[in-house]
Amino acid sequence: MQIITPGMRLIPEAVLANNAALFRTIPETPSHADKSLHRVIIVGGGAGGLELATRLGRKFGNRRLSVTLVDRSRTHIWKPLLHEVASGALSASHDAVEYIAHASRHGYRYRIGEVVGIDRAKRQVFVAPSFDDDGRQIIPPRVLGYDTLVMAVGSISNDFGTPGAARYAISLDTAEQAARFNKRMIDACLRANAQYEQLSPGQLHCVIVGAGATGVELAAELHKSMREIASNNLDNIDFERLIRITIVEAGPRILPALPEHMAQASARLLIKLGVQIRCGIKVTEVKEDGIRLGEKLFVPAELVVWAAGIKAPDFLKDLDDLKTDRINRLIVDETLRTVGDENVFAIGDCANFVLPGEDNALPPRAQTAHQQANHMAKVIAARLAGLGAPAYRYRDYGSLVSLADYGAFGSLIGGLKIEGLLARLVYRSLHKMHLKAVHGLARTALASIGEMIVRRARPRIKLH
Repeated sequence: MQIITPGMRLIPEAVLANNAALFRTIPETPSHADKSLHRVIIVGGGAGGLELATRLGRKFGNRRLSVTLVDRSRTHIWKPLLHEVASGALSASHDAVEYIAHASRHGYRYRIGEVVGIDRAKRQVFVAPSFDDDGRQIIPPRVLGYDTLVMAVGSISNDFGTPGAARYAISLDTAEQAARFNKRMIDACLRANAQYEQLSPGQLHCVIVGAGATGVELAAELHKSMREIASNNLDNIDFERLIRITIVEAGPRILPALPEHMAQASARLLIKLGVQIRCGIKVTEVKEDGIRLGEKLFVPAELVVWAAGIKAPDFLKDLDDLKTDRINRLIVDETLRTVGDENVFAIGDCANFVLPGEDNALPPRAQTAHQQANHMAKVIAARLAGLGAPAYRYRDYGSLVSLADYGAFGSLIGGLKIEGLLARLVYRSLHKMHLKAVHGLARTALASIGEMIVRRARPRIKLH
């Protein structure tokens, strides 16, 4: 297995072949903090991990805690916005949080690297070395000690072993993947506009596998973006006629995790836009020039996005015998503590938390990660005070889906239905709440004002 880290090259096979043997020879990395401080390591700088590190850093700031955030990337972007990065509606560089600068401002430490294992007996985390684009080592392998470990590594796309999916389809798990799709989409439009021969079958066609919120929102964004790209002097092709977007969903309807009325309203709008929706059929193979549905049907497509299903990163299933479920999520109790270790916790998409009286774990949603980050801060405060950890209580604030500028639909607490401008404003407020948790109210307000000004001076769609 080879692991590609954002902004870096491959981690050599030898590093991953035998983690225990390798890291037993490496001394624990000095933390440069007061040894009397309680050491908290947070693995993963997504919504939950970054909010938790920020909250703990602000509250304790190296007074009673030494807080360290470990992530293989150097920047953070709110994952629900990745479909906008893919479509070009949002530039990742404009919205990204630089971990190094953010950690300095908010009283925690940031360490770049990919966690590949832990030693629960010694309370140590193993971090693989980092390499530059030329394969030269930047940072050597490290061993970090902890008193409390919080796994917040999120989730990745689950292609269920579908032949060709890993090779030919692009997932939207990271900003790098979203930017890669955006470039591929722009190149496809430029190529089609410049060629003299007729378009081949599937050229300028995009298939989105999976009709969850990401897939549905991406379809609407692509409908808008590809036509925006075509309006920029690409006048040799009738893009309105030739661009085709198809959503494929194995289940009976789109947005299977959201209320029926939201799914129906979204489907009507997408069909009005000309988006094709195929439900109740599985993708059996992804090829270079399209996808195969069932045994015989082939849908030609130049672009394929895989947005069907999620799983936690594979390394969690071998994380020093911690208990996981079938999609690698760490099973946690009512306090978010992992089963079998009182010093290891999990939050967000990588945690399997089942509400009392329920059969299924909480869904992988931004509000879940946000609430669990808040709760985890209380758990750590209780541990510092020598008190028992409080039980986690989840509150469902509703669901929202935004289809570019075409429409938005929501269902709030108590089943209140909203749509249109109000739903879009509530949808945008979720991102502002995340920014407020990460940057504070004043900085978020200033950044929002600055963004409104800058947006008037730059193209509506990212074109490079």
